Amino acid sequence: MGRPRLFASLNALVRTSDAMAGPATEMLPVIDDAFAVRVLDLAIRIGETMLVAGSPASEVTLTIVRVAGVYGLDPVHVDVTYNSITVAHHRSGEDRPITLMRVVRSAAPDHARLQRLQALVAEIRSGLPLDAAALRFRGIRRTPFRYHQPVVVASQALLAVGVALMFGGNWLVILLSFLAAGAAAFTQFLLGRARVPFFFSQIAGAFVLTIVAAASPLLRPTGWDAAMSMRPSVIVASGIVLMLAGLTVVGAAQDAIDGFALTAMGRILELVTQTLGVVLGILAGIETARVIGLGLEAPTEALPLGGIPLQFFGAGLIALAVAIFNGAGLRIIVVSVALSVVAWAGYVAAASVGFETAAASGVGAFVASLAGIVAAYRLHVPSVAITTAAILPMVPGAAVFRGLLGVVESGDSPATLLTGFSTLADAATIGIALAVGASLGIYLGQPLRASLGSVIRSRARVR
Repeated sequence: MGRPRLFASLNALVRTSDAMAGPATEMLPVIDDAFAVRVLDLAIRIGETMLVAGSPASEVTLTIVRVAGVYGLDPVHVDVTYNSITVAHHRSGEDRPITLMRVVRSAAPDHARLQRLQALVAEIRSGLPLDAAALRFRGIRRTPFRYHQPVVVASQALLAVGVALMFGGNWLVILLSFLAAGAAAFTQFLLGRARVPFFFSQIAGAFVLTIVAAASPLLRPTGWDAAMSMRPSVIVASGIVLMLAGLTVVGAAQDAIDGFALTAMGRILELVTQTLGVVLGILAGIETARVIGLGLEAPTEALPLGGIPLQFFGAGLIALAVAIFNGAGLRIIVVSVALSVVAWAGYVAAASVGFETAAASGVGAFVASLAGIVAAYRLHVPSVAITTAAILPMVPGAAVFRGLLGVVESGDSPATLLTGFSTLADAATIGIALAVGASLGIYLGQPLRASLGSVIRSRARVR
C-alpha cells in the first residue's frame, strides 16, 4: 500500500491535475443574449467615439472592458485596429460567442465630447443602470460641436499668431501670420465641405500660406520699419505648426509602444501622408513664387526665438488656440494653457543647461505629459487633450520650412542640398523626441496617478 501511495504523491508533484477531475467553481451570471448585446453595443460605441477623438488604442480597450465588466460581461475580448473595433463575449457552456464590430470614421477631435464620455464611464462604474447609460450616451453623441466654424478658423489663425510671437515677430509679421493662417484654414474648410481628401487640403493650405509669405516683401517699398525688418520665414513657420496641429504624433507613438501594431501603423501612415501634403504644398508655393518673381530667401541659420516673456506668452496662446479648435470647454482650455507654460519651462530649462534642441523638446514633452496625466485625473479632463495642446509649441515648423527651402534653392550646390536634408532630419528627430517624451511621461504618470488616487481614497476612509 505504501508504494502506490508514494507514486501517487510523486505524480502529483510532477504532473498538473486534470481540470475535469475537480468540481466546477465558475459562477455563471444570469445574462441573456439580448442584454449582453445591449451591453456590448454601448461599450463598443463609447470606444469608437473615443478612438475618433484621438484616444490611444490601449485606453479605448480598457474602457470597453471596464464598461462591459460593470454589467457582468467577463471576459470580453477587444480588437482595436485603425478603422474598426471588434468586441466578443463567449460565456461558458455556450456554442458561439456574441461578436459586434464597429467601423471607425476618420479622426474628428472633439475634446468636450471626450470629457463627457469620461464622466459617463465614471458614472457607469459607480452603478448607473444600463438604460440610463445608453440614454446619456445618445445625448452625448448628438451634442453638436461646441464652436461655430468662424470661431474655429479664427482660433487656427490665432495659433499662427502665437508662433510668430515666440519668434519675436513685429506687428506686421504677426498680422500677416494671422491672415495667412486664416486664409489657409478657410481654404481647408471649403475643401472639407466639398469632400476633398485631407491630403489635398494640406497641400492647398500650405500653398496658400507660402504664397502669402512670398508676397510679404512687396510691402517693403512702403518704407515701414516693420516691413523692412520682417522675416517671411516666420509666416510660413507659423502656418506649418497650424498644418501639423491635428496630427496624432503622441497617439501613434503610444499605440506602437503598447503593441497595437495595426492602429499605430495606420496613424503613422496618416501622419506621414498629411505631413507629405504640407511639404508638397510648400514646395509648390516656393516654385510658384519663383516663377512669378517672388522668390523667398533661404535663411542660413535657425530662426532665433524672441524674449523669454514673449516665448511663454506665445506658447500659452498656441495652447489656447488648439484647445478652442478642438472643441474644448473652459476647464480644458485653462489646464492646457497652464500645462503649455510648464512644458515650455521644461524646454527652456533643458536648453539652458546645454541640451540640444531635440533633447530639450523631449524633456519639455515629458514634463508636460507627466504633469498632465496627474492634472487630468484630479480635474477630470482628458489627458490627450491637454497634452496635445501643451507640446504643440515645440513642433519644429521653422526647421521644416528652412530645410525644404534649402533643398529647393540648392541648385548646383551640394553643400546647400546636404544642409537642407540635415535640417529636415533634425526636424524629424525633434518630432520623434516629442512623441517619445510625451509617451514616457504618460507611462510614468500612470502609477503616480494610481498612487495619488489610493492616497486620496485612504484619506477619505479615515475621515
